[in-house]
Amino acid sequence: MSSYKTLLIDRRGAVALLTLNRPESLNAIDTTLRREFVAAARELNNDDNIRVVVLTGAGRAFCAGADLAEGGEQGLASGQSVEDMLNFEYRPAIMAIHDAPKPWISAVNGACAGVGSAFAMTCDLMAMAQDAYIYQAFGAIGLVPDGGATWHLQRILGPKRAYEIIATGEKVGADKCLQLGLCNRVVDSDQLLPEALNWADALAERSPLALRYAKESLNYAAEASLPDVIGNEARLQHVCTDSADAQEGVKAFLEKRAANWQGR
Repeated sequence: MSSYKTLLIDRRGAVALLTLNRPESLNAIDTTLRREFVAAARELNNDDNIRVVVLTGAGRAFCAGADLAEGGEQGLASGQSVEDMLNFEYRPAIMAIHDAPKPWISAVNGACAGVGSAFAMTCDLMAMAQDAYIYQAFGAIGLVPDGGATWHLQRILGPKRAYEIIATGEKVGADKCLQLGLCNRVVDSDQLLPEALNWADALAERSPLALRYAKESLNYAAEASLPDVIGNEARLQHVCTDSADAQEGVKAFLEKRAANWQGR
């Protein structure tokens, strides 16, 4: 198992807790973190013993966004171009969550700002602490949302609400996020991690193949026509029907016992 400078991995049976670990900078994403994140995400995605990943931030915040202080006064203008950075470093990190063959849950504590919000929204499920908020901070420094934030906001909220949140720079509190569909659950701040981990434990007891292919089907459905979605569902159902897990599931149902899932 790998060790990382900016991340913590805590394996808890079938659940892994992945923590952004730069609390002194509110977990702002620097070069090391975004590169390590890709490696850590792939490590967990490829670990068959891990069925659910919970993503959170150490300290007072989930993530303050990109580390603008990196590189001194030059900030984002230093080093490789921002376009290359987004395409070749942020995009692989985000897509490692999106394309994961297992569910990811974001446990959002405190500020969830800038590109950090893209990481949180890319997760399949989201729990937020009562005092947490999502903040599209880009306009305050003359930038536009990135990391796929506009993709998520437009699809969840519709273009008008999404643009309002981006244009005004509103800090959208947890209760409003729940109302708008940006998160699934809001819990007391001191219960965020216990609740998220309990949720993950419950999911880890479900069929890994069903969770994997339901996620794949939803991702496909976001861009495809109804006939194509039906065809894709049929293809995935074929895979599931022919699996050992499906046979075990039926047997367990008839025998009125919990299924022993193998993920194959």
